[in-house]
Amino acid sequence: MNRQLIILIASLFVCNAIVAQDPERVGTINWPNGAKVAVSLSFDDARLSQPDAGIPMLDSFGVKATFYLNPAPMRERLEGWKKAVAAGHEIGNHSSTHPCSGNFSWVAKDNELENFTIQKMRENLTECNKILKQELGVDAKVFAYPCGQKFVGRGKNVKSYVSLIAEMFSSGRGWLEELDNDPMFCDYAQLAGREMDGKTFEEIQILVDNAKSHNDWLLLAGHEMGEEGNQTTRLSMLRKLIEYSKDPANGVWLAPVGEVQAYIKKERDKAH
Repeated sequence: MNRQLIILIASLFVCNAIVAQDPERVGTINWPNGAKVAVSLSFDDARLSQPDAGIPMLDSFGVKATFYLNPAPMRERLEGWKKAVAAGHEIGNHSSTHPCSGNFSWVAKDNELENFTIQKMRENLTECNKILKQELGVDAKVFAYPCGQKFVGRGKNVKSYVSLIAEMFSSGRGWLEELDNDPMFCDYAQLAGREMDGKTFEEIQILVDNAKSHNDWLLLAGHEMGEEGNQTTRLSMLRKLIEYSKDPANGVWLAPVGEVQAYIKKERDKAH
């Protein structure tokens, strides 16, 4: 037998043994109602187009999504966000001030992650939670990393704040990732978020089908909700995706982030 082939076969046996012994891998999930994939719709930044155009469209289909809010833009459509809460949409924390790397020209002074500490981030997130409770009556359980960035500080003093998110929230969603979430293995504090801005239904269907082939959780992330423009999730795409998901033959469970995460946790707890 070819030596390279022998090495390849041996490597596969080793990999399979490692997976089998991994205490965090606890089998395959059974999604509700025989579904083969879970899909969540999530949106960041409390963009004005969300309560103005996007949420009414979702409501017309009876679909619930997850919205990660920042207080300042939220207050520009406060009544719209109150209606969203009443309609059953999930509200999450996206920080008080949307701190990101100072390499972005639009990031304000003193809001650069390079100059943050873990304590400053804790205070920032706590303030957002307080405002969401006071003004929307919501206890935020889910979080999305602003710009998808998970570190504070510089150089040797850089620290991940993922552990802080694990402490404060049931989940933390990233941005612009290139993978889906293995429900029986994923780290709730750093869930992968896939971009849906600017995508056609055909492009999103490819993501759905790929996640379905692995029984995964596809967590879609967007910003504006309309038909065109920068960082805009197309309503025409969402309509087609919702119609596709509502057909039981397609095996899609469409649900908010918190609902899917809670279901996964229950299934993993039973498997251990």
